[in-house]
Amino acid sequence: MTWRRQSPKAFIGIALALLVSTAGCVDEKIVYRDGPNFAAPPAAAASFLGYNDDVNKATTCGSCHVGQQAKWKSTKHADAFKTLETSGQSQGFCQACHTVNNLGNVATDTTAGWRSTKDKRYHDVQCESCHGAGLQHVQSPTRGQMLASVKADTGRALTTGCSECHTGTHHPFVEEWRSSRHATSYTRGYNSLTSTPTAPEVPGGPRAACVSCHVGQNVLANWGVNTNYAEKSLGQTNATAVGVTCAVCHDPHGSPNAGNLRFATDARDLDNNLCMKCHYRRSVPDFSGSQNSPHSPQGPMLLGQAGWWPPGIQIDGDIVASHGSERNPKLCATCHVNKYEVTDKATGKFVQNVTGHRFAAIPCVDANGLPTTSQNCTITARSFKSCAGSGCHTEATARTIMLGAEADILLLANALQTMLIDSRVPASAKLSGQVSTWRGATFNRNLALHPGSEVHNPFLAKALLRASIAQMAKDYGITPPIALSLLAPYDKQILARSN
Repeated sequence: MTWRRQSPKAFIGIALALLVSTAGCVDEKIVYRDGPNFAAPPAAAASFLGYNDDVNKATTCGSCHVGQQAKWKSTKHADAFKTLETSGQSQGFCQACHTVNNLGNVATDTTAGWRSTKDKRYHDVQCESCHGAGLQHVQSPTRGQMLASVKADTGRALTTGCSECHTGTHHPFVEEWRSSRHATSYTRGYNSLTSTPTAPEVPGGPRAACVSCHVGQNVLANWGVNTNYAEKSLGQTNATAVGVTCAVCHDPHGSPNAGNLRFATDARDLDNNLCMKCHYRRSVPDFSGSQNSPHSPQGPMLLGQAGWWPPGIQIDGDIVASHGSERNPKLCATCHVNKYEVTDKATGKFVQNVTGHRFAAIPCVDANGLPTTSQNCTITARSFKSCAGSGCHTEATARTIMLGAEADILLLANALQTMLIDSRVPASAKLSGQVSTWRGATFNRNLALHPGSEVHNPFLAKALLRASIAQMAKDYGITPPIALSLLAPYDKQILARSN
């Protein structure tokens, strides 16, 4: 190695440069410091960190996870303790669900966090409420640590996740959800292998066309949610998949929509309405295949976009029913997420809150109006509170209107069925892949009789049936079994053409 002699002037220049450089950094903000950047938690807190700055609601986790911190700060979870304290109903046992402790995560120590310390750094429902104690992670960060679960509960007991707090008579969100088809949607996302009298049905592989709405992990992926969570890599079997859980519809970190919903419920388009992102499949016939019936057509039905129209038909102005108009701002949620308080009719005492998370628009109820476990009852035993709460109908009026719509649809559907089985319909019209009036009319009949069509859009259902009957008469020479006046205006638009 060769050393070169430097002149004294060179050394002086270097020294001055270093001095100036050092002086220039004195007043700069420190952006990196090697050492602890969080306050050590009390030993009794069981490794829960809580707030780094409780006044500004800056969580310790938020020091690094800045985006999640900013979103979370706008949620009700961030003000959970204050909400309890100012409610006028605060009691000691309530605090566990309004603070950081073992509830909502995998921790089992019932003296963790707030419960053992009563330190205000554990106020509110913070990151660790779902992700678990953070001390190990901040001391030695590794990808995959502290993954929260998207399960609402275990399915056997209300002991994990959202269910540990969002439960009970005052807010039974998870109990109601557990009784809904959303909770078991994943079971319909998989093929079932043939069962025998001595062996139960065994779930097979995933149905490619179904999992994007039936399996929670696939729903989130389909919606572009790339957040990591405990079950993300699972879901390829019936045993590891989850249904449409709380975290599928709600973003726990926060969102600009009411209730932290991932998408709005008042959007009037299929791509941006939370419910319609799944409830829109096969609302119009796919003549390339063999299916002649709809599948989850509720969104397009509500908006007046469903069904098969004979060529050249002019759609009248009543096809978008009031339930799909601006007079019903919350659309599906108005009826299917109906909240109300149940009191004992004899004593007037509180019984339970209903959160609407059964998603049953007209549930079967008991004498006090509380939804029952069994939902197999007559229409007279069903509650129409959701209709009355909207301000458009009384319960009695809504029930009468629904019964009338059902009767009208059934009359037209029966008449169409008589024509569909008529021998004058050529066999070729019924073939898979064939575009035909018979297949379009069959689809319309099944759509009109699909559960809920009589409420989602009775005007559209009846119009499609009338048009189908008229087109069947024109194309196959079958006389309609009902008065032509009942087909108006399609008696003139279609039948006049054949004359």
